Amino acid sequence: MNQKKTYGVPAIFSFFIPGLGQLVKGQVLKAIGIWIALVICWFLQFILIGYLLGFIVWVWQIYDAYND
Repeated sequence: MNQKKTYGVPAIFSFFIPGLGQLVKGQVLKAIGIWIALVICWFLQFILIGYLLGFIVWVWQIYDAYND
């Protein structure tokens, strides 16, 4: 049961499609949470705070996809 861990591939997937790296790693609930957070940030863009929060969520999910 010696699995080769690939950290970069999920991070690259998450860079282009948020949450996809978590899906590749089998973290379905975390991916759904990321999508919900990004939808909330999209609504908050109308009061400008969503841009900052969206960027923070996007960077965090790439970092999370890279790490296990």
